[in-house]
Amino acid sequence: MLNFSFQNPTHIHFGEGQIAAIAKEVPLTARVLVVYGGGSIKTNGVFQQVSDALEKHTWFEFSGIEPNPSYGTLMKAQDIIKAEEIDFILAVGGGSVVDGAKFIAAAAEYQGDDPWDIIVKQQPVHKALPIGAVLTLPATGSESNGNSVVTRDGTKIPFSSPLVRPLFAVLDPKVTLSLSDRQISNGVVDAFVHIIEQYLTYNVNGKVQDRFSEGLLQTLIEEGPKALAPETKDDLEVRANIMWSATMALNGLIGAGVPQDWATHMIGHELTGAFGVDHARSLSIVLPALMQVRRQQKREKLLQYAERVWQITAGDDNSKIDKAIELTVQFFKKMQVPTSLTDADISSKEIDLLVSRLERHGMTALGEHSDITLEVSREILTQAI
Repeated sequence: MLNFSFQNPTHIHFGEGQIAAIAKEVPLTARVLVVYGGGSIKTNGVFQQVSDALEKHTWFEFSGIEPNPSYGTLMKAQDIIKAEEIDFILAVGGGSVVDGAKFIAAAAEYQGDDPWDIIVKQQPVHKALPIGAVLTLPATGSESNGNSVVTRDGTKIPFSSPLVRPLFAVLDPKVTLSLSDRQISNGVVDAFVHIIEQYLTYNVNGKVQDRFSEGLLQTLIEEGPKALAPETKDDLEVRANIMWSATMALNGLIGAGVPQDWATHMIGHELTGAFGVDHARSLSIVLPALMQVRRQQKREKLLQYAERVWQITAGDDNSKIDKAIELTVQFFKKMQVPTSLTDADISSKEIDLLVSRLERHGMTALGEHSDITLEVSREILTQAI
C-alpha cells in the first residue's frame, strides 16, 4: 500500500427529512447565497424545505448553474456576493451545482487579477467562502470532496482544494424520486466509473481499499437497474444505497494509498466538450474500450475484478477478462447508456478531432503509469467505435 494522508471533515446528514438540519449547520449570523440549477428544486419540494430551514437566516438566490457549469455563469454570482456581503454558499442540486459552488466560493476570496487562473493556471486556493450542500442527484461525490470541474469555451478543466470541500452535506434519498431515468442512469454510471478509476490499476496490496471498492461496485450493479425498473424505482432503500455508494465512491476513502487512473475521464471530457455527450455517457463509451486496449497493463486487477465483482471463476485468464468486459458492457446497457461512439452517433472520422483536443489540453501522458500517449488514446477511441 502506498503512503497517504486522509481526512474527510464533511458532516453528512443522511436520510429522509434531513434537509431541516441545515438550520443548525448554517450560522444564524451568516449571509447565505443559495445556488442551484434550472429550477427543478422549486417543483419537487426541495426549495420549500430549504426555505423552511433557512427561515431565521438572511439569504439570497442565484440560479442557472448548468450541467458542466460554465465559468461565465459562475462569475455572475460574484456581483451578488459583493452587493449583499455574502459569507456562506449553500449549493442545492447535483454535482454540477456543487462543483459550481466551489468555484464561486474560491473566486469570491481570490486575491489575484483573474479568478480563471485558479483553473487554467492551477493557482492555489488560499481562502474560500464556506460551503454547505443539499444533494439532489447522487453521482459525482462532489458533496464531500474538494474537487470541481468548470467549463469554458467547450473545455472542461478540473481544480481541487481542501478549502472548497463542503462543511456539511444533506443526503435525502427521497428527493431523488423526482429524477428522470436519464439522470438516474447517469448518476449510477458516473459513480461506477469513479470507483473503477481508483480500483482498476495495479496491485499495491491495498486490501481494504480493494474490498471497499468491490462492495461498492457490486452494490451499484445490484441496485442501479432497480432504480429504473417500474416495480422498484420508488423504493427508498434502493435510492439510499445508490446515494451512499456515489458519495463513498469519491470521498477519498477508496483512493487513499492506491494508484489511480482517470484516463477514462480525461478522454471522456473531450466527447463532452466536442459533442455535448453527457459526462456519464462519455465514460460508458470509453471505459470498455480502455479495458480492452489496456488489458495487459491492467491484467492482474482485471482478473481480480472478474473473479470478485462478477464471480467469474471458469475458463482461462483471457476468457475471464473478456467476460468481465462483456458483463460491464451489459450492465451499462441495463442502465440505458451508450457503450460505443456509434451509439452516440459519433463516427470514426471524428477521432482525429478528439485526439487533437487531447493534445491541445495537455492530455498526452494519461493513466496510472502516465503511459497512455496520444497514440494509445487514439487506439482506445478506435476500439470504442
